[in-house]
Amino acid sequence: MAEFVMKDLLRKRGIKDFEVASKATSTEEIGNGVYPPVKKLLKSKGIDCSGKFAQQMEASDYHYYDYIVLMDKNNLRNLKWILDRNTYEKELSSPNKISLLLDWTNSPRDVLDPWYTRDFNATWEDINKGCTALISALL
Repeated sequence: MAEFVMKDLLRKRGIKDFEVASKATSTEEIGNGVYPPVKKLLKSKGIDCSGKFAQQMEASDYHYYDYIVLMDKNNLRNLKWILDRNTYEKELSSPNKISLLLDWTNSPRDVLDPWYTRDFNATWEDINKGCTALISALL
């Protein structure tokens, strides 16, 4: 959901020079499309997510992307297993490269996970708040 919300917010602001991608820190959903209730919610908001399939985060992504923004502390823990020791040591000296999405807001916490809460609208609100704050911080 976050990838498509971020892309939509950037598009609405006429910003084209950002690359936004989402990748999994676990392997359960690799190769699967967008979860049907999320797809339905995005469609209701006029956002197309067709053609998206879950991909695994790799250590090389750390060097490719300027920012790695995670939804929750579980993803952060998983990412530490993905990164090699040298990359992890480097991260300690550049703490803004990896963050939680809602850390960019005035209410830092994990994004509510609709897999567990079943409240896709609350997740939508969290993600919009976080993406809006992130865009404001970067521009």
